[in-house]
Amino acid sequence: MSERTSVTRISDTDTDEVVRPRRHRRRRRRKSRFGSFVAVFASLAVIGGVLGGIYYGGNAVIDSMSGLFGEAEDYPGPGTGEVEVTIEPGASLRSMGATLHDAGVVASQDAFVTAADANPDATSIQPGTYVLRNEMRAADAVAALVEGENVQNRLTIPEGYRVRQVLATAAEETGIPIKQFRRAAESAQLPEYANGDPEGLLFPATYDLATDASAESLVNSMITRFQQAAESVGLLNGAQALGRTPREVLTVASIVQREVSVAEDMPQVAEVIYNRLSGACASNGVPERRLQMDSTVHYAVDDYSSVYTSSEMRESDSPYNTYRVSGLPPGPIASPGEAAMTAALNPTSNGSCYFVTVNLETGETRFATTAAEHARNEDLLEKYCQQSDRC
Repeated sequence: MSERTSVTRISDTDTDEVVRPRRHRRRRRRKSRFGSFVAVFASLAVIGGVLGGIYYGGNAVIDSMSGLFGEAEDYPGPGTGEVEVTIEPGASLRSMGATLHDAGVVASQDAFVTAADANPDATSIQPGTYVLRNEMRAADAVAALVEGENVQNRLTIPEGYRVRQVLATAAEETGIPIKQFRRAAESAQLPEYANGDPEGLLFPATYDLATDASAESLVNSMITRFQQAAESVGLLNGAQALGRTPREVLTVASIVQREVSVAEDMPQVAEVIYNRLSGACASNGVPERRLQMDSTVHYAVDDYSSVYTSSEMRESDSPYNTYRVSGLPPGPIASPGEAAMTAALNPTSNGSCYFVTVNLETGETRFATTAAEHARNEDLLEKYCQQSDRC
């Protein structure tokens, strides 16, 4: 408003003064143009700075990202120390790389995969446990797996195998003639209570196979491992507390191991055995302290083709046929694991006299006190077998 008032007043008094406002406006335009020029220059400077920042910052980002898309992180090698790494059956190269990276063998999974892709023999890598170095060059790790020179072979003995099966498995896995394993088992140093019989004492476990492994060293390792387990569960003192010999408890444990697969059921199976042995089940239909266990009949006839026994099998004239012979069989019928040994030393006290596995897939087992209850449980098994080919 002040500018409009001034212009009106000057026009009324002097025509010369009319031009002055114009000159004044021109001067203001020059100032405005100069100011605009400065503003534009400043803006360009700011934009240039921004663009420069983007340029240099962008280069930094690109440089940092180039590490992601460039060569994968790798160790220079050759590595130090030793580390065991297990390659599982069916493992892909990427999963191998992840396993080796987690173990500290290679610097990155990608480095291993790249090195494996460059090695045409990488597809021949076999499953197993390998002894490698820490911080190896990826290509060297691939080569070590391909060559397999440091593979740590292992022998696994399942729970519930009898001596014949243990020795056959060991011979097959090691390539050592089975005759050597038989001689090693016959000459092995056994606990006094074993009565010279290695049955039940070749402990089920996984054993590392050294390059110089022999039948004698492996059999001795199995017996040593058994003695460690026996000490761990307190076999000697526990057997004494039960009024049994260590061999008798070991025999009970071997039957338990063969009869059920679920560890939680083992103490109750052990109770059924002891209840039958004591005669406590006579009033519930169990005759003459007989165990009537199919597992002992399988041992007697050396036939494991079925979980059941035929009437012909149960007529076998063998001291291990607990359908015909009262009391415990002469000795163990298999190698029990620690869970079965612990169960044999710590049976439940539920009054059970019978048991039957009613689902062979899950191992579900039902227990009963009377023959009538047991018959109902057997009906459940019969219904299961009508729908399953496991029977």
